Amino acid sequence: MKGNFVKSLCVLLSAAMLMTGCATWNNTAKGGVIGAAGGAALGALIGKLAGNTAVGAAVGTAVGTGAGVIIGKRMDKAAAAAAEIENAKVETVKDANNLTAVKVTFNSGLMFDTNKYNLKRNAMSDLSDFSKVLIEFNDADVAIFGHTDSTGTDAINDPLSVNRANAVADYLLSQGVAPTQIKSVVGKGSKEPVADNGTTAGRAENRRVEIYLYASEAMINAASNGALE
Repeated sequence: MKGNFVKSLCVLLSAAMLMTGCATWNNTAKGGVIGAAGGAALGALIGKLAGNTAVGAAVGTAVGTGAGVIIGKRMDKAAAAAAEIENAKVETVKDANNLTAVKVTFNSGLMFDTNKYNLKRNAMSDLSDFSKVLIEFNDADVAIFGHTDSTGTDAINDPLSVNRANAVADYLLSQGVAPTQIKSVVGKGSKEPVADNGTTAGRAENRRVEIYLYASEAMINAASNGALE
């Protein structure tokens, strides 16, 4: 019992040290280290500890270190482009294949009026700029998630989150994003808060739309074949 506890503690401490050491690295470096570590299991542990959301479908085969590095470079560029957009919060996470993905969060308060899902004018401007990023990186698949705070009931929040996610997807499509690029549009209601719903500031953070860019199977194949720049 004691031995298992010590063993588990060592694993967690090792992962924590690895995370600390990688905090200032770019995605290219992180992709190479995780790939070299062999690491689907290690990557899953780091992702879980970091609170990352695994998006996309697992390809079923291990992605080599070299391909992971190349995809990391590609996602570095996508993240930098998305970071230029006003009102966009950009982070990097891991996808279902333990590859670098880009998470872009838009505050729903800036996008929609209370209890509405019609996009505000400034939101259309932000999404118009963001659509250009998706078109430039059209080898990345896209997932869109709508979230609400816990105010009200699920009967209100669940469809509202769906409608807001759909409103974002529809607008991106109207700006020229290919329908085949958007793989999922999901409403999460209030089920996945990122802050304390007991405070005004926390509820504001929880009202959000998240958009993920992650490596498509075609991107993975291209990286594995050395054809991705």
